Amino acid sequence: MLAEIITIGDELLIGQVIDTNSAFIAKQLNKIGVSVYQITSVQDDKTHILKALKNAESNVDVIILTGGLGPTKDDITKKTLAEYFSDTLVQNDAVLENIKSIWKQNNRQTLLQVNIDQALVPSKATVLMNEVGTAPGMWLENGNKTFISLPGVPFEMKSLITNSVLPKLKDKYHCPFILHKTLLVYGLGESTLAARIEAWEDALPEHIKLAYLPNFGKMRLRLSGKGFDKKQIEDDIQLQIENVIPLIKKEFFGYEDEDGNEEAVIANQLTKIGKSLAIAESCTGGKLAQLFTANSGASQYLKGGVVTYSTQSKIDVLNISKEVIDTNSVVSAQVAEAMAQNVLKLYKSDYAISTTGNAGPTKGDSKAEVGTVFVAIATKTGVYSEHFNFGNHRARVINKAVNKALEMLQKEIFKN
Repeated sequence: MLAEIITIGDELLIGQVIDTNSAFIAKQLNKIGVSVYQITSVQDDKTHILKALKNAESNVDVIILTGGLGPTKDDITKKTLAEYFSDTLVQNDAVLENIKSIWKQNNRQTLLQVNIDQALVPSKATVLMNEVGTAPGMWLENGNKTFISLPGVPFEMKSLITNSVLPKLKDKYHCPFILHKTLLVYGLGESTLAARIEAWEDALPEHIKLAYLPNFGKMRLRLSGKGFDKKQIEDDIQLQIENVIPLIKKEFFGYEDEDGNEEAVIANQLTKIGKSLAIAESCTGGKLAQLFTANSGASQYLKGGVVTYSTQSKIDVLNISKEVIDTNSVVSAQVAEAMAQNVLKLYKSDYAISTTGNAGPTKGDSKAEVGTVFVAIATKTGVYSEHFNFGNHRARVINKAVNKALEMLQKEIFKN
């Protein structure tokens, strides 16, 4: 089972809007055994959309479009779909009632004709009712090919994918089981890791694929299997994991969770053991805290955090001794450890993590070389820090510092 995702909108092609819809849709399709063959972004242009539809129909079983269903003149997806299917647009009364209901609930101004026209759909389409917006989803079929058109507004698209699209696809198609298992490896570059596990990789069975996913100081090894026997796929993947772990025992750190991030693993563990976390950041500028608070339920374990970016703020907010800073530099193990200890006390947490460093391109308040970063972890029984140099590219330094901080924190909390 193959699918193509087509995102529609000039805003995507000029970089004004980042396409997050495709990532969500691809992940959800994968869960039900549908593999994404291709992702395509096209302009708000009829000729371009028609060409994309024709190409997709020749390659895949399911075509999912997002975007171009709004009330303005540049939203041409419905008209283009009607032309592609040699169809006409007709008013759907249920959709119109949904639009009126949403208008009333939100106390909007007078319903305009352009809003009423959102109830127009191709006559051959099955309407997928949008419970959180005015633009309906549409399901069309041509032989054994399925075309699904969804609004581009992310929360509307997600609602339709979850509540309508996935159930209908599972009913229509007999899909294989797809399993991904991702191992986290630290301290090995991609080429070094590949050389070490080369013989194991060469011996992988054909139905199991391996991917290397490097990212700022860490490596993810993703094993993927696909087939109609779920237990067999699970057993085969597990066997390959058991075979590779002895080859990377010192560098193997654990498994990436389904959401694909260490902060979720940390969050789950902290919640499980009933412990709390506080964060003090300097060179990472709040990125650590943002990663945790982006996920719901963070208040269960995250007590709070501070971004003490300037030297004076470390003194004023975290009560770091000026003498410690003057003696050791604001970018030092001593200051990093004091930051962690003091934010632990400030929020009365079980764990605390801190970052201080020089991300560049200038040295700022410290004489430390650009790329120098100290990460410290404090608990109620002690504190320790590690010293790193991440080069001279500012974004790279910050991202590597974040990843290293997550690695250290994960190691610490999994001691329990």
